[in-house]
Amino acid sequence: MEDGLDRGGSKDLRRLGPALKFLRPYRRQVIFASIALVVTACATLSLGQGIRLVIDSGFASGGPGSLDNAISLFATFVVVLTIGTFIRFYYVSWVGERISADLRQAVFAHLIHIHPGFFEANAPSEIQSRITTDTTLLQTVIGSSVSIALRNLLMFVGGVVLMFITNAKLSLIVLLSVPLVVLPIILFGRRVRQLSRSSQDRLADVGSYAGESLRHIKVVQSFNHQGADNAAFGARVDEAFQVSVKRIRQRSILVAIVMLVVFGAVAAMLWAGGQAVQAGHSSGGELAAFIFYAFIVAGSVGAISEVISDLQRAAGATERLVELLESPSEILEMPNAKTLPLAPVSLTLEDVHFAYPTRPDQKVIQGVSLQTQPGEMVALVGPSGAGKSTLFDLIQRFYDPGQGVIKMAGEDVRELKLSAVRGVVGYVPQDPVLFAGTLRDNLVYACPEADDAAIQAALTMAYAADFVGVLPEGLETRVGEGGVGLSGGQRQRLAIARALISEPQILLLDEATSALDAESENHIRLSIDGLKGRMTILVIAHRLSTVRQADHILVLEDGQVMNQGTHDQLLEASDLYGRFAQMQFAS
Repeated sequence: MEDGLDRGGSKDLRRLGPALKFLRPYRRQVIFASIALVVTACATLSLGQGIRLVIDSGFASGGPGSLDNAISLFATFVVVLTIGTFIRFYYVSWVGERISADLRQAVFAHLIHIHPGFFEANAPSEIQSRITTDTTLLQTVIGSSVSIALRNLLMFVGGVVLMFITNAKLSLIVLLSVPLVVLPIILFGRRVRQLSRSSQDRLADVGSYAGESLRHIKVVQSFNHQGADNAAFGARVDEAFQVSVKRIRQRSILVAIVMLVVFGAVAAMLWAGGQAVQAGHSSGGELAAFIFYAFIVAGSVGAISEVISDLQRAAGATERLVELLESPSEILEMPNAKTLPLAPVSLTLEDVHFAYPTRPDQKVIQGVSLQTQPGEMVALVGPSGAGKSTLFDLIQRFYDPGQGVIKMAGEDVRELKLSAVRGVVGYVPQDPVLFAGTLRDNLVYACPEADDAAIQAALTMAYAADFVGVLPEGLETRVGEGGVGLSGGQRQRLAIARALISEPQILLLDEATSALDAESENHIRLSIDGLKGRMTILVIAHRLSTVRQADHILVLEDGQVMNQGTHDQLLEASDLYGRFAQMQFAS
């Protein structure tokens, strides 16, 4: 699982088992549907006897009373069948929709808590496809195909029994065809299962590519890449189509062979039955009833052979969803995890080493140690790839160090509740993320109970109150996914305000002023000055004006602390910091 979701494995129908556990909360609806299923099957089978009575007791006897009685009985069967079909269809469809919704919820609830490293090996767009496409397929199968399969299985068994009761000799002709039907189902079924899983994987690739291109549409159009993207998307669509065609071909051959064998047997039965009626060994009503049951059996076998393909596709979809549900998280809480005190929280890193799970041989952090006091401001300086942002990930316990310890308030973060660790941290990423919704929704993301006064205070500190105030709908202004419609600087200021609303004890600023103009940066710098002493601030910055505010500066290179001290100390002691400062002055 750690190297990506398995795209192979067994696809037999037993893979549907994990999805069936979602049926348990809805036993009552399943019982209602099952009763209606049995009633409709019995009513359908009873129509054969109704046909026999109409012909033998109605038409043949010549008495109007007998015909009326036979028609009334036949009509009763039809009414029962109609009511039962309504109840069956309603409850089976309801259960299918409900299980699909529950399964989506279960998968999302699991993934939303899984460690971020999981999404390095597994594309979120493909996972999104699984949550939507695969659960929709399961809804169709559970809400329709399973019902069809069970109904036709009952019809097949009941039809065979009634065929023998009506005419045992003719029934043997039909039953001789059963092995000829089962054999192609076994032979072609295995291939259909393999192609069903492959088809779902290719469809996920199609959705993944489309989602990525549309999310970054400005980059696509800026580089005039529409033609190349369209061609690449077309290639994926065609690949998915070709796999689907192979699956359809195999399924079509299977259905055609089954229907040929079944109706060939029916033709032989009709010839033998007609001979028996002409010889006076059977009545016309019995032959009509037998023909009805034979068609019921034949239709049931054909329907089951088609449904088996749907069930095999559902087995592949279930397997893909179960892989998500069973994907382990590498970041787990201890059973007796602790909370943090309400008092100011100190932060300590002791000889921390780290390599990403996808690149275990490449150390990103090597022996970093840091001790901060509540209210202190620490700046992290260094070239790109030095490990600065990775340290922020480790502090929030998105990953655990391979070696060393990170402590908050003197406690190893691995012994603390995840909600406690992240609850004291306010984080402003280098690329600010805004969610589709209103500005208010985004601002109160970490603190839903925040009132307007707290929101306005945070906006003022982040120098965002002015531009929010002139928007026609103010805080109720809707923003698109990713903050479409706002400038980079506006998104960054809103991200800062969002982090401040919850009044964190540790504030992590990852290039929080990189997208701001000089005036906005100066206001943010003044705000940071005002926050010093109220919360611990760790800031990653390339701008000297921000770095000089810090009480302590760490110079990082290749994941190691090369020097540390104040601005003046580092100008004397660190060539790397000296070059950094010189470039800033030169610019």
